[in-house]
Amino acid sequence: MNKLTGWIFSLLVLLSANGFADDGYRLWLKYDLIKDVAKRDDYTRSAQFIVLKENSPILKSAAGELQMGLQGLLGKSIPIITSAGNRKGGIILTVDEVPNVDNQMLNSDGYRIFIKQANITISGKTDKSVLYGAFALLRQLQTGQPVRTISLASSPKIRYRLLNHWDNTNGTIERGYAGESLWKWYELPATIDPRYRDYARANASLGINGTVVNNVNASARFLTAEYIEKVAALANVFRPYGIRIYLSVYFPAPKTIGGLKTADPLDPEVRKWWADKTKEIYKVIPDFGGFLVKANSEGEPGPQDYGRNHADGANMLAAALAPYDGLVMWRAFVYKADPKADRFKAAYEEFTPLDGKFDKKVIVQVKNGPIDFQPREPFSPLFGNMPQTPLSIEVQITQEYTGFATHWVYEAPIFKECLETDTYSKGKKNLPGVAKSSGSTVANVIDGSLNGYELTAIAGVANTGSDRNWTGNPMAQANWYAFGRLAWDHTLSSENIAEEWVKMTLTTEPKAVATITNLMLKSREIYVNYNTPLGLSRPWSGVHFAPEPWQNRSSRPDWTAIYYHRADSAGLGFDRTATGSNALSQYSPEVQQKWNNPETCPLPYLLWFHHVSWTKKLSTGRTLWDELCTRFYTGADSVGWMQQQWAQVKPDVDPAIFADVSGRLITQYKEAIWWRDAWVLYLQEYARQPIPAPFKKPERTLDDVKGLVDIYQLR
Repeated sequence: MNKLTGWIFSLLVLLSANGFADDGYRLWLKYDLIKDVAKRDDYTRSAQFIVLKENSPILKSAAGELQMGLQGLLGKSIPIITSAGNRKGGIILTVDEVPNVDNQMLNSDGYRIFIKQANITISGKTDKSVLYGAFALLRQLQTGQPVRTISLASSPKIRYRLLNHWDNTNGTIERGYAGESLWKWYELPATIDPRYRDYARANASLGINGTVVNNVNASARFLTAEYIEKVAALANVFRPYGIRIYLSVYFPAPKTIGGLKTADPLDPEVRKWWADKTKEIYKVIPDFGGFLVKANSEGEPGPQDYGRNHADGANMLAAALAPYDGLVMWRAFVYKADPKADRFKAAYEEFTPLDGKFDKKVIVQVKNGPIDFQPREPFSPLFGNMPQTPLSIEVQITQEYTGFATHWVYEAPIFKECLETDTYSKGKKNLPGVAKSSGSTVANVIDGSLNGYELTAIAGVANTGSDRNWTGNPMAQANWYAFGRLAWDHTLSSENIAEEWVKMTLTTEPKAVATITNLMLKSREIYVNYNTPLGLSRPWSGVHFAPEPWQNRSSRPDWTAIYYHRADSAGLGFDRTATGSNALSQYSPEVQQKWNNPETCPLPYLLWFHHVSWTKKLSTGRTLWDELCTRFYTGADSVGWMQQQWAQVKPDVDPAIFADVSGRLITQYKEAIWWRDAWVLYLQEYARQPIPAPFKKPERTLDDVKGLVDIYQLR
């Protein structure tokens, strides 16, 4: 850290310590002075200096972050030196100084933190691993953990851990709710926003090592020489933090900017164009990560336009990448506008016949569920059904279907629910009298342990934007944080991640930490109850904001509400058993057995797979109609409980952040009632049942609610 930077940071620490409002910019990298004097003194005895033996850009980033963090947390300047000599009580950063037995346990990104000769040593096989270890040590201090006898070792379970940005050339973000794009394309490459470096720091602190900077609905502009230079400028900022840059590509680019007559992936001229373009990219971005592709999906062109398949398209790009250390991430989010088809089945039908036909540089990127990032969704049947093809998982951090930036929804439970689900692709293992999990979980699929994949990846659709606090809703920062922590180690619990984030971001006061953590853990289920209980789904057209279960017109049938909920006088839900679309047949027999019978199907998935009578009595003892009403009403009422709980932590949270979240909770409560009323009044027209006691009928009519929704359809 140079003198000017150090002075500025000291000033920021002083201003924060004197009660100036926290604008959320620092995210979880808040290195405020530790208030517990005894603990601060204890940490200080172990952090009197930093030894940086090597001098790579990444190691300099590690040392600089440690110096800045320790200065803020401990309130004193910490020198960076090149040798400890006989000094004790410092922190040593070193590559490869790991005992052989432990070295075998660590992969190239893994780190070890241990005590050696009375100094804390952070080591690993690469400079990136040391950087990750430096952030891990700071996390220990921020969360109040002991360090005098520290002994930690950690390796990421997944090799490629990426954010996917759906950012456009004009500064807009598809499904973005935190302002405009971070990337100022018209100013790059000459002007480098300091925020780019802070973005890289935040990601590196979580172990995220890649970022796709542009929308999957891609513009060919990103493959022009002008924009490659702009992307290279970003790559230069990210590189000292171990982050590689990737691009979403427009499949017909050889035609649109290359002047060719075709984009057929088997055409020699097309293949040469991609090889030449890839060479051009690597010439200016030597550590370029590769390509992300959305093709033959939602109107995007692709290889099927030329009678080819997804493997043909992906393998063409893989051939272009063959001389380089890059990969192709080919998205499996595909479905056609067939009024007789079930969108649920589309990805399985198109991709499983291609298992084993993809190049070794290709990974198929699969959304966590078969539809589209719903608040609760079954896992995609592709997981466990493509043993010869590496699969990555794509989850959505941005809140497209979970309330934009006004609803507080902690998403770690959504991610964990999918990752921990057993696909039973290896069958069921039985102990005497006990059915035991086979260990064929979605997590085991994507981390490569189930099928021996060497190519492993996880992607999160980013929720960042130009808002000062990065994510719009301050609490949405936790979803970025949770994704990164689970991308590194999917065995971490939602609770532990939430508690870490609260301590690093909001407060370390124990009672407040417990209250906020509890709020976070319950927020997802509360949202589901007033939004999509019992397996209702809602990937409707438009902006995906307003409740519109009556929507029955669109450019294609699977962009209407009625396509999904199938409400009629007989009941509610989508029959995906053998008597319906038979989508359940795409799962293993063990999964089919779990979901196939409406009598035993877990209630969270009931309406995903069954059309259920309004008067059918459920395991709760209530009829379907009464259970729906109970969840709609209690879910909305629970937002009031969230407000009450949040009010209790006011003395322990920064006033600006407290006020921001309080205002959003007021809006969330209003919108939760809006969702409740829309669903109840609409479904009641089919159920023809009274709203059960003690709940009162909404004061407004269905026409009133429809009129409010119409506002959000106006241009």
